[in-house]
Amino acid sequence: MSESYKFEGWVAKNKDSVKGQLVWEEYTPKPFEETDVDIQMGEESDGDADGMAEIEAVRDLSADTLSFGLITHCGICASDLHTLRSGWGETDYPQVVGHEIVGKVVKVGSKVTHLKLGDRVGVGAQAGSCLNCEYCTRGDEPYCNKGMIGTYGGRFPDNSKSYGGYADYTRVPAHFVFKIPDGIPSDIVAPMMCGGVTVYSPLKQGGAAPGKRVGVVGIGGLGHFALLFGKAMGADMVAISHSKSKKADAEKMGVKQFISTHDDENWSEANARSLDLIVCTANNSDMPIQKYLRLLKPGSSFILVGAPEEPLPQIPAFAFISHNVFLGGSLIGGTKIIEEMLQVAVKSDVKTWIQVRNMKDANAAVVDMDAGKARYRYVLVNEKHANL
Repeated sequence: MSESYKFEGWVAKNKDSVKGQLVWEEYTPKPFEETDVDIQMGEESDGDADGMAEIEAVRDLSADTLSFGLITHCGICASDLHTLRSGWGETDYPQVVGHEIVGKVVKVGSKVTHLKLGDRVGVGAQAGSCLNCEYCTRGDEPYCNKGMIGTYGGRFPDNSKSYGGYADYTRVPAHFVFKIPDGIPSDIVAPMMCGGVTVYSPLKQGGAAPGKRVGVVGIGGLGHFALLFGKAMGADMVAISHSKSKKADAEKMGVKQFISTHDDENWSEANARSLDLIVCTANNSDMPIQKYLRLLKPGSSFILVGAPEEPLPQIPAFAFISHNVFLGGSLIGGTKIIEEMLQVAVKSDVKTWIQVRNMKDANAAVVDMDAGKARYRYVLVNEKHANL
C-alpha cells in the first residue's frame, strides 16, 4: 500500500543551508516497520469534523495494521544550526533537521500498543537505540551501548537515514514517540522535547530540590528552560550571564540571584562555594570554567549541556582537586525522564518562552536563530494543515 501523503520538508544540501538556503522538496524516509509511527506536521487541531473525517479515510486505507494522525509544531534547536553547518563534524547531507516535534499520529504499526489514531504526540532528539542493553532497558536510551540514533542525521540498522521535523511528515520508531498530556499547548511543549529534557535530566540527576542553590550558565534557549524547571523542582535558581541584558527576563522566570560575569566585580570570589550544582548551557569555547568551578560547594558538579564547536580551554588539575568539584556532561534524556518532565510541566504549569514562526518561513527563522534573536525559542507551525 502506498501512503496518501508525501514526505516533503526543508532539505539542507550543504553547509550554506544555515545561511537560509534550505530547499523545500520531497525525500524518502526509512522503510515503514510495524513498530513505527508516522506523524504529520500541521497546526494544532481543534478536533473539527472535516479533519477527523480525513483521518478516518486514511484508516480505511490501512486495514488493521496502520493508523494515522498529524504533526503540528517543530521547535528550532541550536543543534539544528550546528548540524546545518557541519559544526560538530561533517553532516550526512541531504538532511532535514528538527527534533522538537509535536503533532498527531498518521500511521502506526500493528505492534504499537501505546498510541492510536489521532493521538497528539511528541518526538525528541532520539529515534533509535538497541533497546536491549543495560542502559536501554533502564530507560537511559541516549547512552545505549551501540549508540543512539538521532531523530535526524542518523542511520537506522538498514542504513536508511533519519529525517527531522522541518517537514510535513516524519517517521519514527514508536518507542521514541510520546503522548502529550492534556493541558500543555503544542507550541509550548514542542521545545521541551529536546531543549527542556536536555536540562531537566541534569537537574534531576544533580539533586535540584528545595533547599538547593542551582546555577545556570547562559540564559538562552536551554538556560531559560533550566531556570523554569529548576524553579518547578523547588530549587533556588541563580542565573549566570555575561551581561545584565537578560536580568529582567531571568527575574520573571523566578531567579533568586543574577550574576553578571562582565559587570559584577570579583563575581567569582564574591560568590565562592555558594552553589550545589551548575548546569552550563553556554556554547562559547572560551568560557571561564575555572571561575565557575569556584562557585561550587565541595562535592558539587559543573555539568555541560551546551556543546561548543571548538575545544574548551585547558584546566589545571588543582582546579578540581583543591575544591573537590566535578566536571561532567549530560545528553538529552531517556524515555522515563521525558515522561517525568512532561508531568512536571503539567503540574507546575511550566511555560516555554516562545516566538511562533510559520513553517514556510523556516529559512528566515534559521537565520534569526543563528543571529541570537530568539527569546527564547522559535517554534515553526505548519499552517497548511490547520484543519486537521
